[in-house]
Amino acid sequence: MSSAARSARRALGLVALSVLVGVLAGVASAAFLLALDWATEERLDHSWLLYLLPVAGLAVGLVYHYGGGRAVEGNNLIIDEIHDPTAWVPRRMAPMIFVGTCLTQLFGGSAGREGAAIQMSGSLTDLAARTLRVRPEDRRVLLVAAIAGGFGAVFGVPLAGAVFGLEVQRSRRRHLHAVLPCLVAALVGDRVVRLLGVHHTLTPELAWTGLSWATALKLTIAGAAFGLISTVFSTVTHGIKWAAARTVGWAPARPLLGGVLVILLTWAFGTRIYNGLSIGLIEQSLFGGDVPTWGFAAKLLLTAVTLGAGFVGGEVTPLFVIGATLGATLAGVLDLPVPLVAALGFVAVFAAAANAPLACIVMGAELFGAAALPYFVLVCLVAFAASSHRGLYSAGDSGGRSAVLPWLVVMARRRRSAPVAEIP
Repeated sequence: MSSAARSARRALGLVALSVLVGVLAGVASAAFLLALDWATEERLDHSWLLYLLPVAGLAVGLVYHYGGGRAVEGNNLIIDEIHDPTAWVPRRMAPMIFVGTCLTQLFGGSAGREGAAIQMSGSLTDLAARTLRVRPEDRRVLLVAAIAGGFGAVFGVPLAGAVFGLEVQRSRRRHLHAVLPCLVAALVGDRVVRLLGVHHTLTPELAWTGLSWATALKLTIAGAAFGLISTVFSTVTHGIKWAAARTVGWAPARPLLGGVLVILLTWAFGTRIYNGLSIGLIEQSLFGGDVPTWGFAAKLLLTAVTLGAGFVGGEVTPLFVIGATLGATLAGVLDLPVPLVAALGFVAVFAAAANAPLACIVMGAELFGAAALPYFVLVCLVAFAASSHRGLYSAGDSGGRSAVLPWLVVMARRRRSAPVAEIP
């Protein structure tokens, strides 16, 4: 068999396996989203559940401390296995993160859902790879596709999911082989979720209204603010995690004490709109509703305490909330439409925090319409440039930088001798 035939056969095999990855990601994400809806409804119907958050924190802490193994590394474990494989992703990771995140939401912790989606997809994908005896190099590509499938399925943004899988794992060497598997896994995962009747948060369609110099300056200021708040979030969360580890020697006690602190903060805020996913705040921001001026700071602090103390869950949805509410506040200051700046904040804060500007630009177009794409390009790149680049995910080999941006530059240089059509 010629080398071309072998390459084609391998590519077809990866596509077929990527369909399986997408199905696993879609089914897991659909079940997870339904479970989160149930947890949210139960918490809203039974306000007393908040006072059991310390008990839930202790339970989660005990399970992860004594039975978690490498699963405690979370998303970073999957990224590490892409770069430097040492062992299979633990099979226990999927059920542990599923139950742990649902408990965080049920009892009023402030956390997201992308962490669970990615970890479930990665754990199930690696189980399939082990069962099917997939080649080590193909296994690494499938783990990249699992990140794309989990992200695209849980948020309903398959194209952004594909780019996110390429961008966040930070290895330029695997981008070329992983492009098609990422796209297939994300598209299939999203389709499976929709076929199972699970719906995502509604978002408004934004229109292109032009970009004057004054508007561009205002959006640049907003982008810088989004990048700064992402740095504050990462710094505060890591700082609380460091302080908890230094002062509380027994790990299971950290989420217990964190649960107590979440209760105290909820009392201090005088409202429970910042507990859980806070989807209502996103909807109020995007559709021009009444949003507390300092709501972004309250959500940031409650999320940093929840995650820094050791509760499990993701950072992305809280970052969406922080960005959308900050955008709603900045819109009044900058004299810009609230839905526009809230939508830009929705994606730009996450773009800066995750060092994934390209994925978030694509996400903006998928969620809010392609007409507003130039706004998202400007604000996401400014937010990324204004951030610390420390990033949510410590694993990888690029020091926190976006890996797709330099990869695109390299590919462009290789083709610089090719004719380029002028843009009118």
